Amino acid sequence: MNRSPSPVFLVVMGVAGCGKSSLGAAVAHAQGLPLIEGDDHHSLVSREKMRQGIALTDADREGWLATLGQLLQGHAGGAVLTCSALKKAYRERLRAACPGVRFAFLEIDRAHAAERVAARVNTHFFSTTLVDSQFATLESPVGEPGVLRLDALLPLATLQDQVCAWLAAHEETAP
Repeated sequence: MNRSPSPVFLVVMGVAGCGKSSLGAAVAHAQGLPLIEGDDHHSLVSREKMRQGIALTDADREGWLATLGQLLQGHAGGAVLTCSALKKAYRERLRAACPGVRFAFLEIDRAHAAERVAARVNTHFFSTTLVDSQFATLESPVGEPGVLRLDALLPLATLQDQVCAWLAAHEETAP
């Protein structure tokens, strides 16, 4: 008996400047899935805080995480979400909203993240002064179930191939 594949729910995560948007778009395209760009769902107040170099608090992220969880739930056929998901508690919120969600963690060092954030200063609301706060907040997901660790400095095509191969391998081993 042929079973239909389970829907894929993937969060592309990491600190600012790691390449979440680029990889999320590439994987969504390759998998034929909708892309949910997490940054598009921050409140105007949160965007302004980040523009001014003020780090978001857990309270600032509360409504944002709830919205992202609802957006995942609204895509029964699967979706790719870009979201920093810096703390384990944030990832647990997304797991509770969307059981089976997996995470592709783009790991990058401070210097490269700062360089990338500075390069997009005229096209993105995120202030370069917040890179350090991202690293201070990050609780590495390495070792959590359903997490793929990636080197953010690899070429985009290589990262996309790694994620798609991981998703395919996971599907083959699903019950």
